[in-house]
Amino acid sequence: MKIIHISAECYPIAKVGGLADVVGALPKYQNALGLKSSVIMPFYDNKFTADNTFVSVYKSQVLLNEVAHDFEVLILKENSLDFDVFFIDVPSLLFKDYVYSFDDTDRFLAFQIAALDWILTLDEKPNIFHCHDHHTGLVPFMLQESFKYESLNKIPVITTIHNAQYQGGFGYDKLGFIPEFDKENVGLLDWNGQINPLAAAIKCAWRVTTVSPSYMEELKLEANGLQDLLKAESQKCVGILNGIDAAVWNPEKDEYLISNFSEKNVNLGRGKNKKWLCETFNLDTSKPLFAFIGRLVYEKGSDLLPEVFQTILKEKNCSILLLGSGNKEVEEELKALKEEHKGNYDAFIGYDEKLSHIIYGGADFLLMPSRVEPCGLNQMYSLRYGTIPIVRSTGGLKDTVVDIANENGFGICHDEVTVAEIEHAIQRGITLYKDQDKFKKTRKYIMKIDHSWDASASEYIELYKSIN
Repeated sequence: MKIIHISAECYPIAKVGGLADVVGALPKYQNALGLKSSVIMPFYDNKFTADNTFVSVYKSQVLLNEVAHDFEVLILKENSLDFDVFFIDVPSLLFKDYVYSFDDTDRFLAFQIAALDWILTLDEKPNIFHCHDHHTGLVPFMLQESFKYESLNKIPVITTIHNAQYQGGFGYDKLGFIPEFDKENVGLLDWNGQINPLAAAIKCAWRVTTVSPSYMEELKLEANGLQDLLKAESQKCVGILNGIDAAVWNPEKDEYLISNFSEKNVNLGRGKNKKWLCETFNLDTSKPLFAFIGRLVYEKGSDLLPEVFQTILKEKNCSILLLGSGNKEVEEELKALKEEHKGNYDAFIGYDEKLSHIIYGGADFLLMPSRVEPCGLNQMYSLRYGTIPIVRSTGGLKDTVVDIANENGFGICHDEVTVAEIEHAIQRGITLYKDQDKFKKTRKYIMKIDHSWDASASEYIELYKSIN
């Protein structure tokens, strides 16, 4: 079975968030299970493309309202990945040093149309199209409705919603950009008076998945305006929990770590990583170390962190380290805490892949007070590395973390995103840390929990078979 994933991101080529991690891992695991799974993505001006050599396999033009843009389909001259990647190079629109920006409507329309135009020329067509988020949301519509793709409209198409907050809506002034179709069916594109790619994907895809079962149910209640549509289409909707790439996220072999470890030598190995973090950021190794890794945006609950940290750090019975960027006001508030709480707090504003791995391998607790978390991968990474997650019970966090007060529990959970609840959860962590026997036993236990892609990849294969 031949699967083509269509996505704006793919690790290690271009990453903004968890979408890249999924698209960079799922095809690899599907191939290991006997499928022929590949990825189509834009060709960006980034470090990966600068460091590699590419070969052109197709050249043509893509029309956006009669304006022609040259494009090529490129492949890696030497592919070290575990799946094939086909790059859509539209120099005038896509070859930028960013993934997302203000002009995304034109950019991703060109990407989707060029990808389908190229697929039309292939002798061997895919058995399944697997589209990811709104950046590829018009693919299901165009396959079903655009006259030029009629020969492809019997191929099943799946849309996975990684985050329904972002829908890619744009005005009807660009309706002519979409390859010709019967205008009587224009309602398939519409939601609340504009063209909504994610809504169109939900209407036209053969199946719609989300990245965790709980997130699917939550979206039927609140989905940034699409909840009624998802309820109406619920018969074709299913939640499949994401996995993590256990080859990349492996504390025994992770080249980023200061010291590798397994559950057999977890105390020694993690101790060396924690020592490096504390020395690097002027923190006390004897205190429990709480960490936050992520985007400083409302969805992650990061706006509450300055007030939470200010209260917690006054007691000087723990250390806190933050790695992230986003809202500039929140960034400034977090930086302002550094001078007042020297020795107990530091913040790295930005992103550093190596540092994130060391934090997973050295921090005692990971904070995820998310308002919205479709699946969440950070908590799975932390479990794999023996860092106890402190999470708000929502979406995938609810599906993957069981409160330690419950039978077979191992994490710390809270129900609401408030300063008081986050502070209380951290205090519970401090209490757990004082009970070193229970703390170390929990740490060893969570490292054995399997959240690899094996099970999730198999679920997707069964879904493919059900519609192919």
